[in-house]
Amino acid sequence: MKRDKAIKKGETLKTRAILAFKKQKINFTLHPYQYEEKGETKISAIKLGVDEHCVIKTLVMGDENGKPLIILMHGNKEVSTKSSASILGTKSISPYKPEIAEKHTGYKVGGISLFGIKKVIPAFIEKTIADLPKIFINAGRRRLLAQISPLVLIEALRPFTVNVAV
Repeated sequence: MKRDKAIKKGETLKTRAILAFKKQKINFTLHPYQYEEKGETKISAIKLGVDEHCVIKTLVMGDENGKPLIILMHGNKEVSTKSSASILGTKSISPYKPEIAEKHTGYKVGGISLFGIKKVIPAFIEKTIADLPKIFINAGRRRLLAQISPLVLIEALRPFTVNVAV
């Protein structure tokens, strides 16, 4: 398995997400951290010294027909797939396996960003994310989060607002 290279101090980073931030003139700051397999948002929050509630997961899921969707969720919360399916009018929703999520987004799991994804995929955001003063989202690769305003994210990407956190 190919391992991600560590981010070196002073390294110029270019991912599709970073290029999308720049193209859309989004104010952002990059925050590299030491990635740990299966560490999820808890590890990145600890390493960056921020509240895990402000670290936003980009979850790639699919309905019973295999139609993809993305849900942005607080790092310390889970998605109620039952509520999500009900809201979307589908029978079921479930997380994609990593290889399917990577195929749809063009990003590696652990670095998936809604910015600069490969395909147009319907996007949803947990409504309480908008209440935060700042959020940390993947910037297109593992070991790298971008700090942005949630309102800027909403304005730039226009995700549908949902209430599916548990």
